Amino acid sequence: MGGTNVWDAEWEVNEEQARTLIGRQFPQLSSKQVKRLGWGWDNTVFLIGDEYVFRFPRRTIAVGSIRMEGKLLPMLEAYMTIPYPKPLFYGEASDEYPAPFLGYAYVPGDFPIGLTEERRALSAETLAKFLRRLHEFPVQAALKCGVQQDHRSLTDIASRKVKLEGFLSKVVEHLSPEESGVIEAYISRLQTDRVEAVNALLHGDLHFKNMLVNENGIVSGIIDWGDLSVGHPACDLSVAYSFLPPYVRSVFFETYGGVDEETKLLARLIAVYIPVLILMQAVDDGNEAIAAEAKSNIMRALSD
Repeated sequence: MGGTNVWDAEWEVNEEQARTLIGRQFPQLSSKQVKRLGWGWDNTVFLIGDEYVFRFPRRTIAVGSIRMEGKLLPMLEAYMTIPYPKPLFYGEASDEYPAPFLGYAYVPGDFPIGLTEERRALSAETLAKFLRRLHEFPVQAALKCGVQQDHRSLTDIASRKVKLEGFLSKVVEHLSPEESGVIEAYISRLQTDRVEAVNALLHGDLHFKNMLVNENGIVSGIIDWGDLSVGHPACDLSVAYSFLPPYVRSVFFETYGGVDEETKLLARLIAVYIPVLILMQAVDDGNEAIAAEAKSNIMRALSD
């Protein structure tokens, strides 16, 4: 990949370096195997033995979110109805590696890729209860931990629509005529420019790469909390469209409680927007499985 991509890293950490950094600060872990699990835009992730996961920031911008997660994630425990990675080891910056890093309890499960609609439907209430509780967390307490407030202008639909059109032009050759037709028709029907601001604590990045399912396909873990923020609940409620089939959405919204039409409209837009971003990165990485899953998320979000 060229040096121009937004997801290129400032610091790469390999398994050897991770083993050294972890072993120095947490000698009790030094005998455990270290295996790279993968990397997102902001962090490289390692599995330590089979019980811990460590995340190392790949860029300066991710350091603040590692610090914030270290403070806020332990406070969420009483609100959590689905397993999540709770911080246990707080790594300090050093001469060898310029950033703090975090070790969490490992949450087992598989990514929900290629699940049938019937399997997806089984998680409607699980996801709704999870989000209802998460969104009840006191916003003031979250802000005290350094969480950002609406830094992505979630309620500004007009500018998100413009961005979405730009992203689509980059991936249109990877979509079928039917797929691009459905997406273009949706965008042209989208006439609302903005919705009223609402503040809740958000996971902020709820999509299939940050969700885990058990052997029955039921959601059994929510990972990667680096985008914890305060903003419009529609951001997280987008899973009702991207993840759940249309026939269980009413069950989801009933269980969650009190969702107005504006919120649903914004949730659906984000359910298209996030998978389009994932599709762009998957095309760039040549990852066909992720690209196919992203496309099916978009088409599901746009089906009633």
